[in-house]
Parts: sequence; C-alpha cells; structure tokens
Amino acid sequence: MDAFSAEIWQSVALTIELASVTTIILLVIGAPLAWWLARSHTVLREAVAAIITLLLVLPPTALGFCVLVLLGPGGPGGLLASFWGERSLAFTFAGIVVGSVLSALPLVVQPIRNAFVAMGDPPLEAAARVSPLHAFITIGLPLARLEFVKAAVIGFAHTIGTFGVVMMIGGNIPGRTKVLSAYVIDYVQASRWREASVVAGGMVMFALAVIFTLALLDRRGATRSI
Repeated sequence: MDAFSAEIWQSVALTIELASVTTIILLVIGAPLAWWLARSHTVLREAVAAIITLLLVLPPTALGFCVLVLLGPGGPGGLLASFWGERSLAFTFAGIVVGSVLSALPLVVQPIRNAFVAMGDPPLEAAARVSPLHAFITIGLPLARLEFVKAAVIGFAHTIGTFGVVMMIGGNIPGRTKVLSAYVIDYVQASRWREASVVAGGMVMFALAVIFTLALLDRRGATRSI
C-alpha cells in the first residue's frame, strides 16, 4: 500500500499542477476571446465560434491526435522545442498543458461570453467611448466576475478528469505526464480493483464537490439578481 500511496500522491500533485496551470491560461486567453465574441459583429466571429465549438464536440482521442501532430517534430511544436534543444513538445508537461487548454477552452469561453452578452450595450457605452479595453477592464470584468469564478471551477475540474487528450499527447509517463485518471485504467487492466476503487471514488467525491460549488455560485448569482 506504501508504493500505491507514493505513486498516487505523485500523480495527484502532477494533476493539480496541470489543472492549475491550465486554468490560469484559460482565463488569460478565454476572457479576451469571450469579450471579442460577445462584442464583435464581423463574419470572422462566427468562424472562430465554430472552431471553439468543434473543440467541444471532437472525440478527445481525435483532438489529441491532431494536437500530437502539431506538437511533434514535424509541426510548430517541434520548431518551438528546437530552441531549447528538444525535438518536440509531445510527451512533455508543456504538451499536455496545450492539449488540456484546447480541450477545456469551450467550457470556459462560453459562460463568460454569455455573461458579456447579457450585459447589453447601455453599461458599456460610456466606457467604450474611452476605449474598448477600458470598457473591458472597468465594466466587463467586474460585472462578469461570478461567471469567471464558475468558468475557473469548470476548467479546473474538467482538466482533473480529462484522459483521452492527455493520453494521446503525453503518453503514460509516471511523474511527467501520467495524470490521475490514467491510474484507473491501469489498475483495472491489472485487476487491482481495490486501488482502482480508491482512485475512482476520490474522483467521484471531487466531482460532487465541484457540482455543489457550482450550485452555490448559481444560488449566489440568483440572490444578487433579485
């Protein structure tokens, strides 16, 4: 059981690190993207929205394969990795961060976009006269703060539970790319039912905590709107 505890806690730390980094990146790029999707009236907006939706409906393994090709030696990821002497970003922590960000991007962008759309034009018109950036920072972000929290919770939770994308891009390397969800598969295949039950049970409890947190946030938002 000691060996089991050591490998699991190592994976827990890696998974939390992955989810934390991914969530920060999602909020940094997702908020401006959601603002542009909510405020822009160009044809390009619909094309970008369609691509973001595509990330949501693609099977995780298909998305993971596409990202794997892009991160491999023959793709942009290989060119980027060559600057510090590596051949590719595949099978690295940076690679699974990229895959996790793309996988969770629609889940973060959509609720924030909806919050920006729901504001309407009147609260933003005065600030927009100064600049769109001023309206975004002084009006958009404060009014949408609750949706930001919800999006962060969803993005973090989604990354904790993701498997297919990370498996395709990062493989199954303990201590480097082997996330917690991968252990459930490994333990079942090895007929280690007790260990599989512990890991799966912990993830179920985490999922319930996330659902409860989102329900509290929705309740708080409903109370403020009354």
